[in-house]
Amino acid sequence: MTVGGLFVIILGAAAAGFIYYQSVSIPEPNAAATKQANVWEASDGSVIARTGEVNRENVTLSQVPVDVQHAFVALENKTFYKDKGVDVTSTLRAVASTALGRGTQGGSTITQQYVKNYYLNQDQTASRKIKELVISLKVDRTMSKNDILVGYLNTSYFGRGAYGIQAASQAYFGVDASKLTVAQGAYLAALVQAPSQYDMATATAAGKQLALGRWNNSLDNMVMMGWLDQSRRGAVSFPKLRAPSAADTTGVSGQKGYLIQAATSYLTSTGKVDEKTLAAGGWRIRLTIDPTREKQLEQAVKDRFTSLLSSGNAKNKNAQLGAASMDPSSGEVKALYGGSDYVTHYVDNATREDFQVASTFKPIVLATALNEAAKTQDGQAISPSTIYSGRSGRPVVGSATPYAPPNEDDRSYGDITVQQAMNNSVNSVFAQLGVDAGLDSVRKTAIDLGLPSDTAGMHANPSISLGVATPSVVQMAGVYSTLDNHGKLVTPKLVTSAQRAGEKLDLPKAGDGKQVISRQAADTVTQVLRGVVDDPTGTGSVASALGRQVAGKTGTSDDNKSAWFIGYTPQMVTAVAMFGETKQGGQTSLHGVAGLPRINGGGFPAKIWTGYMQAALADQPAQAFQLDTLAPVPTQKPSPTSSPSTSASPSTTPSSTPSSTPSSTPSGTPSSGQGNGGGGNGNGNGNGGLPSTRPSPTDTGGMMSPGATATSNARG
Repeated sequence: MTVGGLFVIILGAAAAGFIYYQSVSIPEPNAAATKQANVWEASDGSVIARTGEVNRENVTLSQVPVDVQHAFVALENKTFYKDKGVDVTSTLRAVASTALGRGTQGGSTITQQYVKNYYLNQDQTASRKIKELVISLKVDRTMSKNDILVGYLNTSYFGRGAYGIQAASQAYFGVDASKLTVAQGAYLAALVQAPSQYDMATATAAGKQLALGRWNNSLDNMVMMGWLDQSRRGAVSFPKLRAPSAADTTGVSGQKGYLIQAATSYLTSTGKVDEKTLAAGGWRIRLTIDPTREKQLEQAVKDRFTSLLSSGNAKNKNAQLGAASMDPSSGEVKALYGGSDYVTHYVDNATREDFQVASTFKPIVLATALNEAAKTQDGQAISPSTIYSGRSGRPVVGSATPYAPPNEDDRSYGDITVQQAMNNSVNSVFAQLGVDAGLDSVRKTAIDLGLPSDTAGMHANPSISLGVATPSVVQMAGVYSTLDNHGKLVTPKLVTSAQRAGEKLDLPKAGDGKQVISRQAADTVTQVLRGVVDDPTGTGSVASALGRQVAGKTGTSDDNKSAWFIGYTPQMVTAVAMFGETKQGGQTSLHGVAGLPRINGGGFPAKIWTGYMQAALADQPAQAFQLDTLAPVPTQKPSPTSSPSTSASPSTTPSSTPSSTPSSTPSGTPSSGQGNGGGGNGNGNGNGGLPSTRPSPTDTGGMMSPGATATSNARG
């Protein structure tokens, strides 16, 4: 191409740009009165709720403290007072990202955000972004910076149904905008980017860290720009937030608010839409929720838990409950229980990520060992038949970090199989098994099975095996769905469609994911988890009342702050968890709830699970697991000590050692093989008479070093 030809192209592009600039005029404001409701539907099209009433009260800029004005500018657009109203580079990058289907991108100036809020809409299209850029240039030429700033503050969405800084000031701090402090203003500035994600009342641990980071950035930038001196900055502390109130949750009582909150988080996590776009209204959103299953889950909670509580027991108020039920073939969440009532308890117990999952993490440890073909410290291949020491407080071997967790009630077992250790949730076995499998590998498997890599507490140290991580109920249901789905990844899905005025979001499709662990590893874990339910001594034996093949695992965290049961059949996976929470939102023990000294996962959670699954599966034929396992399940029984050890230091000699020969008593642990041999359980699902193997015990470790203590003691 000649220089002349290139010049003609450039001149033509400039002319086209000029013509487009001239053709675009500043439109009439899209007034709040034109805002539409969002319609939230269940999977059958029935309406769950309609949301969208505008909570807004405009203020003048003189009613907003200068410090608060500066907090927004310092965080959102440091060049606001000097720029021409646009960030061309960021806008063009966002246009390209949208055109290529890569999701939404930020980077707009305050002027551009105001134009989008006040004159346009929240559509994430390339044409809208280009129009936004042109109108912003014109607005910057015709309006003062102060008028633009107050327009931005009055039209921004802050979460909790609050539009504009006045409504936000009341929603989060219970004061008028004129009374805001610099600390409070910096927090509201931090919220604008992702209101629900950064609401400290409901945010995940990661969300809280991000919000705190933005809050600090706002204040630090004010110092850098000369708007806040260093001494004042040093004296600023994070502000105390007002708890969400019923006024913030009009029309979303009961489970409705939890479902909407979960669906909103799901949609924004896809990157296809942001919260402001959803809040702008006009959307018809269909959830995966089956209204019949939803009612059945609510009823099970009532029948098996809340109706049994005495109003005179103050401890009962500490109990929070969350549950989620999924189709393991698609990942669709069919029922979700977020708490007693969204209006009175704003935090969704099904999606919160702040309580330990305890022993429900142990199947991930076993899956790692099987998938990696791991070996014990003395070189034996690990299988359900592998023998470990079940001695309470036994120090792990092979870890640089000393760790010697006690078993529940400090009960010691003899040399027992991995199968029986799972049935009885023996901590000492799984602490060692995690080290043998490789702690980095355990963490990687957890991520591969669907847990977020930034899950709090999920670090590669020995305590990971006992469930110190804090994923949500929904996330753990996803992990167990992947096991149920023979090792193919199942990602929880909460929304099937979202559309507005002809625009339809391209959401993730349901279906089989990639193979994240081998089928044999996943199926062997399922086989082992059947023993937890079918063994009369198993911690999940309550769930055997379902009368179908069930695989499951209980979990009870240190100091009884949480109690879990996650179980599945071939058709459905359901997770139920109880959490101890104070009125102020802190964590506390479940001791004393329902007048009981301890709440175990095999108690209320397993009973609720069973009641729900009986109703949910009543119209479906019983199905058997189709398993391709690595090894036959052993028949060995444990011999726990008759009473807990009273010694602070564990004995080096197990108080009871089982016979080296398999017991003739049925284990209650079915095998995938069909047969009527010695290991049968009376229904043809035995192990065909195959004898269990018995390697030598792996208790090769010494005593725990002085001063070394366990950091978490998971219970069954």
